[in-house]
Amino acid sequence: MYPLHICVLPVSFLLDLLFGDPAWLYHPICLIGNGISFLEKALRAIGGCRGPGEHPVRETICGGVLVLVTLLCAYVVPFAALYVVGRAWPTAAVVLEIFWCWQLLAAHSLKKESMNVYRELAKPDLEKARYAVSMIVGRDTEELSEEGVAKAAVETIAENTSDGVVAPMFYASLLGVPGMFLYKAVNTMDSMLGYKNDRYLYFGKCAARLDDAANLIPARATALLMVLASFIDKLDGKNAWRIFRRDRFCHASPNSAQTESVAAGALHLQLAGDARYFGRLHQKPAIGDKDRTIEPEDIPRMDRLMYVTAFLGMVCFTLLRMGVTMIV
Repeated sequence: MYPLHICVLPVSFLLDLLFGDPAWLYHPICLIGNGISFLEKALRAIGGCRGPGEHPVRETICGGVLVLVTLLCAYVVPFAALYVVGRAWPTAAVVLEIFWCWQLLAAHSLKKESMNVYRELAKPDLEKARYAVSMIVGRDTEELSEEGVAKAAVETIAENTSDGVVAPMFYASLLGVPGMFLYKAVNTMDSMLGYKNDRYLYFGKCAARLDDAANLIPARATALLMVLASFIDKLDGKNAWRIFRRDRFCHASPNSAQTESVAAGALHLQLAGDARYFGRLHQKPAIGDKDRTIEPEDIPRMDRLMYVTAFLGMVCFTLLRMGVTMIV
């Protein structure tokens, strides 16, 4: 089965490139998200921590239990399914791996959603562009200017090149498709619970810390691949490397600025800076130099850079998967 297993990432990447996410089928991430919501309600009730911030220790423990249960289910369920199918029909197990991997790669979805923003800016219809970008970012978008909308879209493409594309490939190369489920569970928990507000400051602490740890290697690997992709895509690879080395830690998260700094350098833009979340202004350092004003065309430019980076990641992690399979 070795030759079949090493084709999982390339075939899945091609399917995502051509067809995007099979939206007609219930997405496994929705199932994971529903499970997280159910566990949060149950654990808050069991732990007696319904009021946000009333019992910091209890909330932290309950949040930790949620993380453990979610991780266990996210890995064991697909692993068991592939094991059972593989024992009866090995080729069918590989087909199932390809299908799940196709579902969990988000390159096409990222491009589709970001191009929705681009099309509204090109009309121009700022209100619809604000709404479109609100679908892919966590910040408040109601008062964003055209430049602010374009910047938010470019930033989320840069960050999600790691979170949505390269990082899942990395974990698939080490642990197979169950590893992708494991990573996506971590990512989903962080997106749902990893907020520094009254409700999740303690309850979501374990989820946020785990997401930081899970992305330490993938974020940096993605950034390096994106620097190489900048040269291939005829952008300014030298400046991408310079800004990466200078600004890769200009963020509260140890990972978010890794790819954003490369994107800022490659496109000669200034990204990040202050932003509003839930009505509150958060002061953040800028990333990159403001060599020029950001424009809507930077969105498709960033999409192209994302795809070249994703292709390089697919090649690298397919080779890594070959090595892991040979060792195992």
